[in-house]
Amino acid sequence: MATLAEMFRASTRPVHFRFLGRQTLAAVAALLVCAGCGASGKGPATLNWYVFPEPSGSFAKAAAACTAASAGRYRIAINFLSTSSDQQRVSLVRRLAADDSSIDILAMDVDWTAEFANAQWIRPVPAALAARIRNVDLPGPVQTATYRQRTWAAPINSNTQLLWYRKDLLADIHRRVPTTWTEMIADAIELAKLGKPHYIEEQGAQYEGLTVWFNSLVDSAGGQIISGTNRIVLGRAAEAAASIMHRLATSGAADPSLNVAMEGSSDVAFDKGTAAFEINYPFVYQSAIAGNPSVAKEMGYAPFPEVVSGVAPHVSIGGYNLAVSAHSAHPGMAFDAVSCLTREQYEIAYAVNGGLAPVRAAVYGIASFQKAYPFHALIERQLRTYGIRPQTPSYADVTLAIQKALTPTSAIQPATVVDSLRNEIKLSLSSGALL
Repeated sequence: MATLAEMFRASTRPVHFRFLGRQTLAAVAALLVCAGCGASGKGPATLNWYVFPEPSGSFAKAAAACTAASAGRYRIAINFLSTSSDQQRVSLVRRLAADDSSIDILAMDVDWTAEFANAQWIRPVPAALAARIRNVDLPGPVQTATYRQRTWAAPINSNTQLLWYRKDLLADIHRRVPTTWTEMIADAIELAKLGKPHYIEEQGAQYEGLTVWFNSLVDSAGGQIISGTNRIVLGRAAEAAASIMHRLATSGAADPSLNVAMEGSSDVAFDKGTAAFEINYPFVYQSAIAGNPSVAKEMGYAPFPEVVSGVAPHVSIGGYNLAVSAHSAHPGMAFDAVSCLTREQYEIAYAVNGGLAPVRAAVYGIASFQKAYPFHALIERQLRTYGIRPQTPSYADVTLAIQKALTPTSAIQPATVVDSLRNEIKLSLSSGALL
Protein backbone atom coordinates (compact mmCIF):
# COMPACT_ATOMS: atom_id res chain seq x y z
CA MET A 1 0.00 0.00 0.00
CA ALA A 2 1.34 3.44 -0.88
CA THR A 3 2.29 5.73 1.98
CA LEU A 4 0.60 9.10 2.39
CA ALA A 5 3.85 10.70 1.30
CA GLU A 6 3.75 8.77 -1.98
CA MET A 7 0.10 9.62 -2.52
CA PHE A 8 0.80 13.26 -1.74
CA ARG A 9 3.59 13.45 -4.31
CA ALA A 10 1.32 11.82 -6.89
CA SER A 11 -1.48 14.33 -6.28
CA THR A 12 -1.81 17.86 -7.59
CA ARG A 13 -0.45 19.30 -4.64
CA PRO A 14 -3.64 19.77 16.16
CA VAL A 15 -4.45 21.81 33.81
CA HIS A 16 -2.24 20.17 36.37
CA PHE A 17 1.22 19.58 35.05
CA ARG A 18 3.73 17.08 36.34
CA PHE A 19 7.49 16.97 35.77
CA LEU A 20 8.47 14.60 33.02
CA GLY A 21 10.34 11.47 34.09
CA ARG A 22 13.92 10.66 33.11
CA GLN A 23 12.90 8.24 30.36
CA THR A 24 10.59 10.79 28.80
CA LEU A 25 13.21 13.53 28.99
CA ALA A 26 15.68 11.24 27.32
CA ALA A 27 13.18 10.49 24.56
CA VAL A 28 12.53 14.20 24.02
CA ALA A 29 16.27 14.96 23.96
CA ALA A 30 16.82 12.26 21.37
CA LEU A 31 14.12 13.74 19.20
CA LEU A 32 15.64 17.20 19.40
CA VAL A 33 19.23 16.16 18.65
CA CYS A 34 18.74 15.92 14.92
CA ALA A 35 17.05 19.30 14.43
CA GLY A 36 19.11 19.97 11.30
CA CYS A 37 18.98 16.52 9.74
CA GLY A 38 17.47 16.07 6.33
CA ALA A 39 18.20 19.57 5.09
CA SER A 40 21.11 18.41 2.95
CA GLY A 41 19.47 15.20 1.84
CA LYS A 42 21.61 13.07 4.18
CA GLY A 43 19.91 11.09 6.91
CA PRO A 44 16.26 11.25 7.87
CA ALA A 45 14.23 14.38 7.30
CA THR A 46 13.39 16.29 10.46
CA LEU A 47 9.70 16.96 11.03
CA ASN A 48 9.19 19.70 13.58
CA TRP A 49 6.04 19.11 15.63
CA TYR A 50 4.80 22.16 17.55
CA VAL A 51 2.51 21.11 20.39
CA PHE A 52 1.43 22.05 23.89
CA PRO A 53 3.57 20.50 26.68
CA GLU A 54 1.53 17.36 27.33
CA PRO A 55 2.58 16.51 30.90
CA SER A 56 2.48 12.71 30.98
CA GLY A 57 5.13 12.26 28.28
CA SER A 58 2.75 10.29 26.04
CA PHE A 59 3.28 12.60 23.05
CA ALA A 60 7.07 12.25 23.33
CA LYS A 61 6.82 8.46 23.49
CA ALA A 62 4.49 8.34 20.47
CA ALA A 63 6.82 10.63 18.51
CA ALA A 64 9.76 8.37 19.30
CA ALA A 65 7.79 5.26 18.27
CA CYS A 66 6.63 6.86 15.02
CA THR A 67 10.18 7.97 14.28
CA ALA A 68 11.35 4.37 14.68
CA ALA A 69 8.46 3.09 12.56
CA SER A 70 9.46 5.38 9.67
CA ALA A 71 12.52 3.17 9.02
CA GLY A 72 14.87 6.12 8.77
CA ARG A 73 12.69 8.29 6.52
CA TYR A 74 12.00 10.98 9.10
CA ARG A 75 12.57 12.03 12.70
CA ILE A 76 9.86 13.83 14.66
CA ALA A 77 11.31 16.68 16.74
CA ILE A 78 8.98 18.00 19.42
CA ASN A 79 8.84 21.76 19.98
CA PHE A 80 6.82 22.59 23.08
CA LEU A 81 4.62 25.67 23.07
CA SER A 82 3.17 27.54 26.04
CA THR A 83 0.70 25.91 28.42
CA SER A 84 -1.73 28.73 27.51
CA SER A 85 -3.91 28.12 24.46
CA ASP A 86 -3.94 31.84 23.66
CA GLN A 87 -0.13 32.01 23.70
CA GLN A 88 0.11 28.83 21.62
CA ARG A 89 -2.00 30.47 18.93
CA VAL A 90 0.04 33.69 18.98
CA SER A 91 3.31 31.76 18.58
CA LEU A 92 2.00 29.71 15.67
CA VAL A 93 0.28 32.59 13.88
CA ARG A 94 3.41 34.73 13.96
CA ARG A 95 5.49 31.94 12.41
CA LEU A 96 2.90 30.86 9.85
CA ALA A 97 2.11 34.40 8.76
CA ALA A 98 5.84 34.91 8.18
CA ASP A 99 6.01 31.80 5.90
CA ASP A 100 8.25 30.05 8.43
CA SER A 101 9.16 26.67 6.94
CA SER A 102 10.49 25.28 10.22
CA ILE A 103 6.99 24.14 11.24
CA ASP A 104 5.90 20.84 9.73
CA ILE A 105 3.16 19.59 12.07
CA LEU A 106 1.17 21.82 14.39
CA ALA A 107 -1.29 20.95 17.14
CA MET A 108 -4.21 23.31 16.72
CA ASP A 109 -6.80 23.97 19.38
CA VAL A 110 -10.08 22.81 17.86
CA ASP A 111 -11.39 26.36 17.47
CA TRP A 112 -8.54 27.47 15.16
CA THR A 113 -9.42 25.33 12.12
CA ALA A 114 -11.45 27.92 10.22
CA GLU A 115 -8.93 30.71 10.83
CA PHE A 116 -5.87 28.68 9.82
CA ALA A 117 -7.56 27.12 6.78
CA ASN A 118 -8.98 30.45 5.60
CA ALA A 119 -5.53 32.05 5.87
CA GLN A 120 -4.03 29.17 3.84
CA TRP A 121 -1.54 28.41 6.59
CA ILE A 122 -2.31 24.68 6.58
CA ARG A 123 -2.76 22.06 3.86
CA PRO A 124 -6.00 20.12 3.30
CA VAL A 125 -5.72 16.52 4.44
CA PRO A 126 -5.10 14.03 1.57
CA ALA A 127 -8.17 12.08 0.51
CA ALA A 128 -7.12 8.70 1.97
CA LEU A 129 -6.38 10.08 5.42
CA ALA A 130 -9.48 12.30 5.34
CA ALA A 131 -11.64 9.25 4.57
CA ARG A 132 -10.09 7.36 7.49
CA ILE A 133 -10.78 10.25 9.85
CA ARG A 134 -14.43 10.45 8.80
CA ASN A 135 -14.86 6.68 9.07
CA VAL A 136 -13.22 5.97 12.43
CA ASP A 137 -13.48 9.15 14.52
CA LEU A 138 -16.50 10.32 16.49
CA PRO A 139 -18.67 12.98 14.81
CA GLY A 140 -17.82 15.81 17.20
CA PRO A 141 -14.04 15.68 16.71
CA VAL A 142 -14.51 15.23 12.95
CA GLN A 143 -16.57 18.42 12.81
CA THR A 144 -13.87 20.40 14.61
CA ALA A 145 -11.39 19.46 11.87
CA THR A 146 -13.80 20.39 9.07
CA TYR A 147 -14.22 23.77 7.39
CA ARG A 148 -16.39 24.35 4.34
CA GLN A 149 -16.94 20.62 3.86
CA ARG A 150 -13.20 19.90 3.71
CA THR A 151 -10.99 18.10 6.24
CA TRP A 152 -8.05 20.24 7.33
CA ALA A 153 -6.58 18.28 10.21
CA ALA A 154 -6.53 14.93 12.03
CA PRO A 155 -8.04 14.95 15.53
CA ILE A 156 -5.52 13.65 18.06
CA ASN A 157 -7.61 14.05 21.19
CA SER A 158 -10.89 15.55 22.26
CA ASN A 159 -12.35 16.87 25.49
CA THR A 160 -15.72 17.55 27.04
CA GLN A 161 -16.73 18.74 30.48
CA LEU A 162 -18.65 16.54 32.89
CA LEU A 163 -20.34 17.17 36.22
CA TRP A 164 -18.16 15.92 39.07
CA TYR A 165 -19.79 15.74 42.50
CA ARG A 166 -19.39 14.55 46.08
CA LYS A 167 -21.47 11.42 46.68
CA ASP A 168 -21.29 11.79 50.47
CA LEU A 169 -22.64 15.34 50.39
CA LEU A 170 -25.58 14.42 48.19
CA ALA A 171 -26.35 11.61 50.62
CA ASP A 172 -26.49 14.19 53.43
CA ILE A 173 -29.45 15.88 51.76
CA HIS A 174 -30.94 12.62 50.45
CA ARG A 175 -30.67 13.79 46.86
CA ARG A 176 -30.09 12.00 43.61
CA VAL A 177 -27.49 13.43 41.25
CA PRO A 178 -28.83 16.69 39.78
CA THR A 179 -29.62 16.56 36.09
CA THR A 180 -30.24 20.28 35.46
CA TRP A 181 -28.52 23.53 36.38
CA THR A 182 -31.60 24.52 38.40
CA GLU A 183 -31.39 21.33 40.49
CA MET A 184 -27.64 21.64 41.03
CA ILE A 185 -27.87 25.24 42.25
CA ALA A 186 -30.75 24.30 44.57
CA ASP A 187 -28.77 21.38 46.02
CA ALA A 188 -25.77 23.61 46.66
CA ILE A 189 -27.90 26.18 48.46
CA GLU A 190 -29.44 23.48 50.67
CA LEU A 191 -25.98 22.15 51.56
CA ALA A 192 -24.92 25.69 52.48
CA LYS A 193 -27.84 25.99 54.89
CA LEU A 194 -26.62 22.82 56.63
CA GLY A 195 -23.10 24.21 56.92
CA LYS A 196 -21.73 21.60 54.51
CA PRO A 197 -19.19 22.11 51.68
CA HIS A 198 -21.43 23.32 48.89
CA TYR A 199 -19.68 25.41 46.24
CA ILE A 200 -20.16 24.82 42.51
CA GLU A 201 -16.79 25.15 40.78
CA GLU A 202 -17.04 26.64 37.27
CA GLN A 203 -14.77 28.78 35.10
CA GLY A 204 -15.83 32.44 35.21
CA ALA A 205 -12.54 34.25 34.56
CA GLN A 206 -12.20 36.46 31.48
CA TYR A 207 -10.56 33.84 29.26
CA GLU A 208 -11.48 31.03 26.85
CA GLY A 209 -13.07 28.92 29.59
CA LEU A 210 -15.81 31.54 29.96
CA THR A 211 -16.65 31.24 26.25
CA VAL A 212 -16.74 27.45 26.58
CA TRP A 213 -19.23 27.71 29.47
CA PHE A 214 -21.48 30.18 27.65
CA ASN A 215 -21.37 28.29 24.36
CA SER A 216 -22.24 24.99 26.10
CA LEU A 217 -25.26 26.62 27.71
CA VAL A 218 -26.40 28.27 24.46
CA ASP A 219 -26.07 25.04 22.45
CA SER A 220 -27.79 23.07 25.22
CA ALA A 221 -30.69 25.52 25.12
CA GLY A 222 -31.13 24.76 21.42
CA GLY A 223 -29.43 27.85 20.02
CA GLN A 224 -26.22 29.07 18.42
CA ILE A 225 -23.95 32.06 18.75
CA ILE A 226 -22.99 32.20 15.07
CA SER A 227 -24.39 30.07 12.24
CA GLY A 228 -22.35 28.13 9.70
CA THR A 229 -22.83 31.04 7.29
CA ASN A 230 -21.24 33.50 9.74
CA ARG A 231 -24.62 34.98 10.73
CA ILE A 232 -25.08 36.09 14.34
CA VAL A 233 -27.89 34.07 15.92
CA LEU A 234 -27.96 34.37 19.76
CA GLY A 235 -31.66 34.97 20.67
CA ARG A 236 -33.59 33.33 23.51
CA ALA A 237 -31.06 30.54 23.98
CA ALA A 238 -28.35 33.13 24.69
CA GLU A 239 -30.62 34.89 27.17
CA ALA A 240 -31.30 31.57 28.94
CA ALA A 241 -27.56 30.86 29.08
CA ALA A 242 -26.76 34.31 30.47
CA SER A 243 -29.53 33.90 33.07
CA ILE A 244 -27.99 30.69 34.39
CA MET A 245 -24.54 32.27 34.60
CA HIS A 246 -25.91 35.29 36.47
CA ARG A 247 -28.05 33.11 38.77
CA LEU A 248 -25.05 31.01 39.80
CA ALA A 249 -22.75 34.02 40.24
CA THR A 250 -25.20 35.83 42.53
CA SER A 251 -26.28 32.81 44.58
CA GLY A 252 -24.79 31.27 47.65
CA ALA A 253 -23.89 28.28 45.48
CA ALA A 254 -21.01 30.00 43.70
CA ASP A 255 -17.43 29.88 44.91
CA PRO A 256 -16.53 33.50 45.81
CA SER A 257 -13.60 33.22 43.37
CA LEU A 258 -15.89 32.39 40.40
CA ASN A 259 -15.03 35.54 38.46
CA VAL A 260 -11.32 34.66 38.41
CA ALA A 261 -11.63 30.85 38.30
CA MET A 262 -10.02 28.74 35.57
CA GLU A 263 -9.93 24.95 35.05
CA GLY A 264 -6.90 24.41 37.27
CA SER A 265 -7.96 26.65 40.14
CA SER A 266 -11.49 25.22 40.06
CA ASP A 267 -10.08 21.74 40.43
CA VAL A 268 -7.73 22.73 43.25
CA ALA A 269 -10.72 24.11 45.16
CA PHE A 270 -12.68 20.89 44.63
CA ASP A 271 -9.74 18.78 45.78
CA LYS A 272 -9.46 20.86 48.95
CA GLY A 273 -12.92 19.67 49.93
CA THR A 274 -14.77 23.00 49.94
CA ALA A 275 -16.98 22.23 46.94
CA ALA A 276 -19.84 19.83 46.28
CA PHE A 277 -19.87 20.15 42.49
CA GLU A 278 -17.38 20.83 39.71
CA ILE A 279 -17.85 21.35 35.97
CA ASN A 280 -14.55 20.35 34.41
CA TYR A 281 -12.56 18.04 32.12
CA PRO A 282 -11.50 14.41 32.79
CA PHE A 283 -8.04 15.38 34.07
CA VAL A 284 -9.69 16.13 37.43
CA TYR A 285 -10.23 12.43 38.11
CA GLN A 286 -6.54 11.55 38.38
CA SER A 287 -5.89 14.92 40.00
CA ALA A 288 -8.21 14.11 42.89
CA ILE A 289 -6.67 10.68 43.36
CA ALA A 290 -3.22 12.25 43.61
CA GLY A 291 -4.23 15.40 45.49
CA ASN A 292 -6.78 14.29 48.06
CA PRO A 293 -7.66 10.58 48.22
CA SER A 294 -10.46 11.21 50.71
CA VAL A 295 -12.21 13.48 48.21
CA ALA A 296 -11.44 11.12 45.32
CA LYS A 297 -13.11 8.28 47.23
CA GLU A 298 -16.39 10.21 47.26
CA MET A 299 -16.06 11.63 43.75
CA GLY A 300 -18.82 10.77 41.30
CA TYR A 301 -19.35 11.81 37.70
CA ALA A 302 -22.41 12.56 35.61
CA PRO A 303 -23.36 14.26 32.33
CA PHE A 304 -23.07 18.02 32.00
CA PRO A 305 -26.26 19.44 33.55
CA GLU A 306 -29.20 20.08 31.23
CA VAL A 307 -30.34 23.61 30.49
CA VAL A 308 -33.76 22.41 29.34
CA SER A 309 -35.05 19.54 31.47
CA GLY A 310 -35.19 16.31 29.50
CA VAL A 311 -33.09 17.64 26.60
CA ALA A 312 -29.57 16.20 26.26
CA PRO A 313 -26.89 18.87 26.65
CA HIS A 314 -24.59 19.85 23.79
CA VAL A 315 -21.27 20.51 25.47
CA SER A 316 -18.53 22.53 23.77
CA ILE A 317 -15.81 20.21 22.51
CA GLY A 318 -12.19 20.80 23.43
CA GLY A 319 -9.06 19.05 22.28
CA TYR A 320 -6.43 19.35 19.57
CA ASN A 321 -6.14 18.54 15.88
CA LEU A 322 -2.91 17.91 13.96
CA ALA A 323 -2.41 19.93 10.80
CA VAL A 324 0.45 20.15 8.31
CA SER A 325 1.88 23.58 7.61
CA ALA A 326 1.45 24.99 4.11
CA HIS A 327 5.13 25.96 4.32
CA SER A 328 6.50 22.54 5.28
CA ALA A 329 9.25 21.22 3.04
CA HIS A 330 8.12 17.65 3.73
CA PRO A 331 4.30 17.65 3.54
CA GLY A 332 3.93 14.03 2.45
CA MET A 333 6.08 12.68 5.25
CA ALA A 334 4.39 15.06 7.68
CA PHE A 335 0.98 13.57 6.83
CA ASP A 336 2.48 10.09 7.26
CA ALA A 337 3.66 11.13 10.72
CA VAL A 338 0.24 12.58 11.56
CA SER A 339 -1.36 9.30 10.55
CA CYS A 340 1.02 7.47 12.88
CA LEU A 341 0.60 9.83 15.85
CA THR A 342 -3.18 9.35 15.75
CA ARG A 343 -3.13 5.55 15.83
CA GLU A 344 -5.38 3.71 18.24
CA GLN A 345 -2.68 2.54 20.67
CA TYR A 346 -1.35 6.07 21.10
CA GLU A 347 -4.82 7.52 21.64
CA ILE A 348 -5.29 5.07 24.49
CA ALA A 349 -2.00 6.17 26.06
CA TYR A 350 -2.93 9.85 25.69
CA ALA A 351 -6.23 9.15 27.48
CA VAL A 352 -5.09 6.85 30.27
CA ASN A 353 -1.84 8.69 31.07
CA GLY A 354 -2.76 12.26 30.22
CA GLY A 355 -6.55 12.46 30.59
CA LEU A 356 -6.98 13.39 26.91
CA ALA A 357 -10.20 11.86 25.58
CA PRO A 358 -9.81 9.62 22.49
CA VAL A 359 -11.42 10.55 19.18
CA ARG A 360 -11.69 7.04 17.70
CA ALA A 361 -15.07 5.44 18.32
CA ALA A 362 -13.58 1.93 18.53
CA VAL A 363 -11.40 2.82 21.52
CA TYR A 364 -14.47 3.30 23.70
CA GLY A 365 -15.40 -0.35 23.17
CA ILE A 366 -12.08 -1.80 24.39
CA ALA A 367 -12.51 -3.49 27.79
CA SER A 368 -9.06 -2.58 29.11
CA PHE A 369 -9.63 1.06 28.17
CA GLN A 370 -13.06 1.08 29.80
CA LYS A 371 -11.53 -0.17 33.05
CA ALA A 372 -8.83 2.50 33.03
CA TYR A 373 -11.24 5.25 31.96
CA PRO A 374 -14.38 4.57 34.02
CA PHE A 375 -16.36 7.56 32.71
CA HIS A 376 -15.79 6.52 29.09
CA ALA A 377 -19.50 6.14 28.26
CA LEU A 378 -20.30 9.71 29.30
CA ILE A 379 -17.39 11.10 27.29
CA GLU A 380 -18.39 9.14 24.20
CA ARG A 381 -22.03 10.20 24.53
CA GLN A 382 -21.14 13.87 24.76
CA LEU A 383 -18.77 13.62 21.78
CA ARG A 384 -21.74 12.31 19.79
CA THR A 385 -24.28 14.88 21.04
CA TYR A 386 -21.64 17.58 20.90
CA GLY A 387 -21.66 21.35 20.98
CA ILE A 388 -19.08 23.31 19.05
CA ARG A 389 -17.73 26.82 19.38
CA PRO A 390 -18.35 29.19 16.44
CA GLN A 391 -16.45 27.99 13.36
CA THR A 392 -15.40 31.32 11.91
CA PRO A 393 -12.05 32.71 10.69
CA SER A 394 -12.60 35.54 13.18
CA TYR A 395 -12.98 33.26 16.17
CA ALA A 396 -10.01 34.76 18.04
CA ASP A 397 -11.85 38.08 18.16
CA VAL A 398 -15.33 36.59 18.61
CA THR A 399 -14.26 34.84 21.80
CA LEU A 400 -12.74 38.05 23.17
CA ALA A 401 -16.03 39.84 22.46
CA ILE A 402 -17.97 37.17 24.35
CA GLN A 403 -15.60 37.32 27.30
CA LYS A 404 -15.83 41.10 27.45
CA ALA A 405 -19.64 41.12 27.39
CA LEU A 406 -19.99 38.45 30.10
CA THR A 407 -17.37 39.64 32.60
CA PRO A 408 -17.91 39.72 35.49
CA THR A 409 -20.62 37.07 35.55
CA SER A 410 -22.16 38.63 38.65
CA ALA A 411 -22.87 41.82 36.66
CA ILE A 412 -24.59 40.12 33.69
CA GLN A 413 -27.96 41.66 32.85
CA PRO A 414 -29.84 38.84 31.06
CA ALA A 415 -32.47 41.18 29.60
CA THR A 416 -29.93 43.37 27.80
CA VAL A 417 -26.81 41.25 27.41
CA VAL A 418 -27.93 39.70 24.10
CA ASP A 419 -28.02 43.10 22.41
CA SER A 420 -24.60 43.95 23.86
CA LEU A 421 -23.22 40.62 22.68
CA ARG A 422 -24.64 41.08 19.20
CA ASN A 423 -22.94 44.46 18.84
CA GLU A 424 -19.60 43.20 20.16
CA ILE A 425 -19.63 40.10 17.93
CA LYS A 426 -20.62 42.14 14.88
CA LEU A 427 -17.50 44.26 15.34
CA SER A 428 -15.32 41.19 15.89
CA LEU A 429 -16.50 39.50 12.68
CA SER A 430 -15.16 42.40 10.65
CA SER A 431 -11.74 42.32 12.28
CA GLY A 432 -10.26 39.35 10.40
CA ALA A 433 -8.90 37.89 13.66
CA LEU A 434 -5.91 40.22 13.67
CA LEU A 435 -3.21 39.83 16.29
